[in-house]
Amino acid sequence: MTQFLLQSSWWVPAYGLLGAVLTLPWSTGVVRRTGPRPAAYFNLLMTVLALVHSVMILYSVWNEPAQKLLVPWFSVKGYLNLSFALELSRLSMGAAVLITGLSLLAQVFALGYLEKDWALARFYALMGFFEAAMSGLALSDSLFLSYALLEMLTLSTYLLVGFWYAQPLVVTAARDAFLTKRVGDLLLLMGVVALSSMTGSLNFSDLAEWSEVVQLAPMTATLLGLALISGPIGKCAQFPLNLWLDEAMEGPNPASILRNSVVVACGAYVLIKLQPVLALSPIALTTLMVLGTVTAVGASLVAIAQVDIKRTLSHSTSAYLGLVFLAVGIQQDEIALLFLFTHAIGKALLFMSIGSIILTTSTQDLTEMGGLGSRMPATTTAFVVGGLATTALVPLGSFWAMAEWADRFSAVSPWLVAVLLLVNGLTAFNLTRVFGLVFAGEPQPKTRRAPEVPWLMAVPMVSLAIVALLTPVMLMQWHLISDWLSLNQTNLVLLLVSSTAGVAAGALFYLNPRSPKPVRFVWKSVRDVLAYDFCIEQLYRLSVVFGVVQGSRLTAWFDRYVVDGMVNLVGLVSILGGESLKYTISGQSRHYLLTVFIGVVLAIALLSWSYFNPAGASYVSASSANLF
Repeated sequence: MTQFLLQSSWWVPAYGLLGAVLTLPWSTGVVRRTGPRPAAYFNLLMTVLALVHSVMILYSVWNEPAQKLLVPWFSVKGYLNLSFALELSRLSMGAAVLITGLSLLAQVFALGYLEKDWALARFYALMGFFEAAMSGLALSDSLFLSYALLEMLTLSTYLLVGFWYAQPLVVTAARDAFLTKRVGDLLLLMGVVALSSMTGSLNFSDLAEWSEVVQLAPMTATLLGLALISGPIGKCAQFPLNLWLDEAMEGPNPASILRNSVVVACGAYVLIKLQPVLALSPIALTTLMVLGTVTAVGASLVAIAQVDIKRTLSHSTSAYLGLVFLAVGIQQDEIALLFLFTHAIGKALLFMSIGSIILTTSTQDLTEMGGLGSRMPATTTAFVVGGLATTALVPLGSFWAMAEWADRFSAVSPWLVAVLLLVNGLTAFNLTRVFGLVFAGEPQPKTRRAPEVPWLMAVPMVSLAIVALLTPVMLMQWHLISDWLSLNQTNLVLLLVSSTAGVAAGALFYLNPRSPKPVRFVWKSVRDVLAYDFCIEQLYRLSVVFGVVQGSRLTAWFDRYVVDGMVNLVGLVSILGGESLKYTISGQSRHYLLTVFIGVVLAIALLSWSYFNPAGASYVSASSANLF
């Protein structure tokens, strides 16, 4: 039975693809009489099968070393053999269980959220495609396969962000998300091709062995490392390719649940697997650390200045992925993976709760909300648990990840602990701000009659809240975190102080109706800079966009006046020559023979002159010598 489970592990991503295929009759409009619900049920069934299968394989490999599996998919006898390389370990199968579990909860949540949407079947087809790409990435042991699956994620993101394509802003957001990711994907492809030519294999295990013995020139190692980190920078919404995640919030909220929890983590997951190759270049690791620090601090500040509830949490996602990049840059893969796991659960729960808020209030503007705490108890509880799970206020998931971080770096790199404390405090302040504006205060016109969400949305929220509360217990049972006694008590106090300070500051301004809002104490220029994401979009327009536009204009001018001019000149000369020569045609053969005779005589005279002229002879000899 165990061997069968291992050999059939490639079914896990195949379930999602099969679910997407089964929904085609409804998503394409071939079947209309039953409505789109059966398509959702088929996809839910496939996700349940993928989750069960993943759990069974995880149980089988829990105490076993990592195993490799080659799945042949194309073969030409004697010429070509192509296969998929899969890794079956606690790490890969645990990631698959997390992905399929969150996908199942998000799809159940979508049944209530998109209940009246006419394109429900198309949404579930895309979600199946989404799930297949992510679970395939979790199992992949090949950089080539991982790159192909990252491309699937890019396409899925484009289609899901543009799900409501009748809205112009949605079309713009989908286009920007796709093009921004393509920048990183193109550079990553260059790195993949270069690495393939150097190693002869793109399996992660082979790359790790190759990186231990190879001696690369510093320039080669640097260019290779920078190319390999470019793809994850775009996928994880890190500076300077971070704007797409903010715009991607125009898509349906159930897709945002996965996008902000596990989709962005897929790029970091590939980055962690490439860490042995990246270690060949100190400049690449330093770049990871710089970009991670800038994104973590900058995105935390930008999140505070947002009034759109989804966008403020999306910037928080970029900030936490910045911490993951920072951990990879200092070669602490275990901490990076722990951050990815704990953040995924907490952020998925937060997006479920704000999805419920958006559905019942029909708005995403924080200034139009208030007083929902007593009207939506399940949603309020989910938001509070999700917020606690992403900060270090109480010992839930992220508390332990941050405690491990502080424990390892407090002695060697105190500035890393300072970055962590700053991001944690700003996140606690931001989540308290959102809680005060949404759940506290007086009801607003759009929240006065807001009811609690139906059970299809409440059950996934409550279930995930229970998982978030039990996460520390699971981490201790799996021996992934240390116990209380082995942790540095000073670091724990610092974490609690940063969280408490953030919550206290947020409560002072947003839970007390008499207190003036902090907007009065900040200059308008500073507010605008933060609200517009440090004006990165304007910088794009003045730099990259301006360069591309001017280059396009120069190319268009050169094509129109130089290339077309030369072609038109040749055509004009041909026309004039033909028109001129037609008047020399008499139709008498003796004139043609005379012309041929004169031409032959001139050719013989020229050759004779070249042969008997000494200068010409030397010129011919020199030319012949140059030829040979």
